[in-house]
Amino acid sequence: MKAIAVRPGTPNSVHQRDIPEPKLDSIKDGKGVLVKVLKVGVDATDREINDALYGNAPPGDDYLVLGHESFGLVIEVGANVRNIRVGDYVTATVRRPGGSIYDKIGTYDMTSEETYYERGINLLHGYLTEYFVDHEDYIVRVPKGLKNLHVLMEPMSCAAKAIQQAYEAQRRMKVWSPKRAFVMGAGQIGLLSTLVLRLKGLEVFTLARAKGPHLKSSIVEGMEATYIATSETSLEELTKKVGKADIIVDATGSSKIAFGAMECLAHNGALVWTSITGGKNTTEVHSDKINIEWVLGNKLLLGSVNANREHFESGIRDLALGEVMFPGVLEKILTNPVEGLDQYQEMMRLLVEDTSALKVYVNVADA
Repeated sequence: MKAIAVRPGTPNSVHQRDIPEPKLDSIKDGKGVLVKVLKVGVDATDREINDALYGNAPPGDDYLVLGHESFGLVIEVGANVRNIRVGDYVTATVRRPGGSIYDKIGTYDMTSEETYYERGINLLHGYLTEYFVDHEDYIVRVPKGLKNLHVLMEPMSCAAKAIQQAYEAQRRMKVWSPKRAFVMGAGQIGLLSTLVLRLKGLEVFTLARAKGPHLKSSIVEGMEATYIATSETSLEELTKKVGKADIIVDATGSSKIAFGAMECLAHNGALVWTSITGGKNTTEVHSDKINIEWVLGNKLLLGSVNANREHFESGIRDLALGEVMFPGVLEKILTNPVEGLDQYQEMMRLLVEDTSALKVYVNVADA
């Protein structure tokens, strides 16, 4: 069957290849699920793997099948599968367990091991193919009423986890009731973080460079948040106008902005970094000022990456509520469909060249 893969370590090696069809009996405890791939989302991670910045092939292979944002239809299930049925729409988690205690209790996104396993990213093949098999534990049902949002399930899980982790950590405060949030960046993670925070009742300011009106600003405003163009109003100016934020989510991919946000966090606040910056840039910060304000202000910085099944499920619930609260808004994130695996070069072109492409995804097959 067809698959889109790279040769890890070799820049610009993306290609189409034939790989063996997956077998349901490869899952030995009878809990295998065979999924027909319908759509796969792609993002900067796939672009950076093709740039050979990171990514490793599974043992025994010299290639890595791309794609970690899956949406598909269940074709067959193993004899011991109980919670997934043929005909269900599903997505699949990305990280897989290693051997640490965190892996063993289901929080495999928090592994303490240096080696990690992620489908389509590191040591496991991804979903940019025609079919895949996985264990029931990593397959998550998607309500039929949300099939129009298809590949948003995985990025939504990351946004849901990031904010959930902040609230979990802030239990240290005994009573924490944030009122104001800044979201740095209006890509898919920034927009979905905006949704989660709005559903929690916060006043949300989502910041990005370009002056509106445009698609991103309309999505932010459609969720009853405020879009701020940093080309007109800097983060510092916004802070002086409305006050510091109780929670800040950085999703810019810029370490300069991530560190700059530290000066705009309120007492007892939480700053969440979701970006991965793989470059070698340096930036100057007001380290003494930040140091004293953070110590005296009991401020928290946390990093959040990937997600486990719990976050997928809570993210899907938030998407469902978001569809009811803000009908028609979330679907606007899905901007750039690519028709078929054969069009992988166009997929990569959009990721590399088209700055207006908010969400690129491949239509692999019809249901």
